[in-house]
Amino acid sequence: MHTPGRVHRRNRPGAFQGRASRIYDFAARRLLRRTYRRLAEDLSEAVPDSGTVLDVGTGPGVLLVEIARRRPDVRLTGVDLSPDMVAAAQRNLSQFGDRATVRVGSVSDLPFPDRSFDLVVSSFSLHHWDDPAAAAPELARVLRPGGRLYIYDFRFAPFEAFTAAAHARSLFTGQPQRTLIRTGIPLHPRCVKYVVSSASP
Repeated sequence: MHTPGRVHRRNRPGAFQGRASRIYDFAARRLLRRTYRRLAEDLSEAVPDSGTVLDVGTGPGVLLVEIARRRPDVRLTGVDLSPDMVAAAQRNLSQFGDRATVRVGSVSDLPFPDRSFDLVVSSFSLHHWDDPAAAAPELARVLRPGGRLYIYDFRFAPFEAFTAAAHARSLFTGQPQRTLIRTGIPLHPRCVKYVVSSASP
């Protein structure tokens, strides 16, 4: 059970380097493609016209590829702790030119100015975060007023720790919306879709 405020030591950057990164890239592009397409359909409807999207823990950037194909007006940015994952994402996103970029960075110290993005998403990354409580203010900081944060992850991910930290500092408006959606992954057929909004201007 996840306790609010507890530091979750789950990050394993070494698991996404070298040969492991190439295996994960292949799995994301081939085996998990249907899952990312489902998420992209969901997100593509939520991004405003000519909006900006940040994908936190982007891995090989497959979700961004799927969003880019559906929304040619949107500018896309990915961030990941693993330099090898960032390199894979840059290759996968190269077809979209300068409207899609990827950088090395941490969710608890995002390398972007305040109010940079209309929508921030993280898919199947929350359960790897070392400190969900520290991530909450950073994600709120880079969202524009009225922007939305979407987190998709397995039910065992530390949503409670993230929610408690966000609530304690009034980082988002209203209550988080949580729904279960189908993933197409046999071992984990459903995941949590968690959505919160930043304060309006």
